[in-house]
Amino acid sequence: MRRPSLKIRITAWFALMMFVIEALVTSSIGGIIGIMIGALASTGIGALMGIDAPPTMTAVVISFTVSVAIGLIFGYMPASRAAKLNPIDALRTD
Repeated sequence: MRRPSLKIRITAWFALMMFVIEALVTSSIGGIIGIMIGALASTGIGALMGIDAPPTMTAVVISFTVSVAIGLIFGYMPASRAAKLNPIDALRTD
């Protein structure tokens, strides 16, 4: 008995967007975690040194922006290459 096959066809643009959104989400989560660690470290080290060192909103915005920009730039390059590949051929090669 033959099993019915499910055919999924996506465009190169849709595949590219999937990879770029993944890079955006990953870099955003990484940026938020980094900002939290940096804020805790800044406050903790400031308390140990006896100074007030809270993170400023400008530093938080710049940090998050740089994190997302790096994620998008370095996520787009391999995503554009992967979106052009035939999925069957990509799975066959090393």
